[in-house]
Amino acid sequence: MLPDTTPEDDGATARPAPERRPDGRAALGADLRAALPDAGAAVAVTAAVFALLYARMASGDSATAAVMPFMGDPGTYWMYLLSQAFGWSGLLWAWGTVMLGLLLSGPRPARLPAGRRLLERWHRTTSLTAMALMCAHALMFAAELVRYDDQPAWTARLWAGFADTFVPGWYDSGTGRIAIPLGQAALYLAVPLGLLFYVRHRIGANTWRRLHRFVIVVYVLSVWHTLLYGTNVWYGEWPRTVLWLLQLPVAALLLVRLLRPARRAERLGPPRAGAALPGWAVRAAGRVAAGAVVAALAVVAVSGRDGGRDRPAEPPPASPHAHEPG
Repeated sequence: MLPDTTPEDDGATARPAPERRPDGRAALGADLRAALPDAGAAVAVTAAVFALLYARMASGDSATAAVMPFMGDPGTYWMYLLSQAFGWSGLLWAWGTVMLGLLLSGPRPARLPAGRRLLERWHRTTSLTAMALMCAHALMFAAELVRYDDQPAWTARLWAGFADTFVPGWYDSGTGRIAIPLGQAALYLAVPLGLLFYVRHRIGANTWRRLHRFVIVVYVLSVWHTLLYGTNVWYGEWPRTVLWLLQLPVAALLLVRLLRPARRAERLGPPRAGAALPGWAVRAAGRVAAGAVVAALAVVAVSGRDGGRDRPAEPPPASPHAHEPG
């Protein structure tokens, strides 16, 4: 079973402040205001990533241009580069909010880098920022598809861009047939799972807690989508290495939370007489699986053998119909 990546637990930590419980709209409004500095930092990071991607494409070093030579002009394909930049910053913010959630979800650490209340606020604001970045990533990708389309009717171009970006199973080119639905699943799960916090007083804290555990699935889908479809990580270069290395602390902290959950009911221990064995077996299997994942990630990060492609010695055909943006 996945750990509860939330700041609340029964008895292991303090209850949340009462002012956050009565009115979900008021709590959301306060968090949106608090997220403004965080969003500003996200915009700055996105701009820096965009500048890096633009410079790499202009110099001919871009892996994107190696995959799709017709996209070698950054001035023409700036919307695609901006979509990639939003995707990278969104993944970074998702990493940060998952790390904060895992840090706050278990037994109270001996030392925290800041006060617990402040870390809880950061967890919520980074979550809101990550959702906004994911939406911007998808919208800019759709805008590039609309610009790229050569159909004469603008309504047809709008529909094609919308359907390829937001309708599961519609995009039918190359690795996008798998990667695009993974990204859509991450987006469509992230928004409701993130916003359920603000209506937990209506649906019940236990229901919200069980659902919120699956935010880790959103993160896994996002990383998988990036590995499959992020052209800047297709080859065994430093962006792919950095992406893999960032997963090690997430996997290790997830394993710690599985081995030492905050709630007594979720602690493994030897099965007691009369206890529900299926539930114990599921929790035990989850811990074994998490340990195997951590070991596999460590091997992949050290060896560099992760299934990435080799950069082609000769560029593929330059026809714009040979590849779709991805």
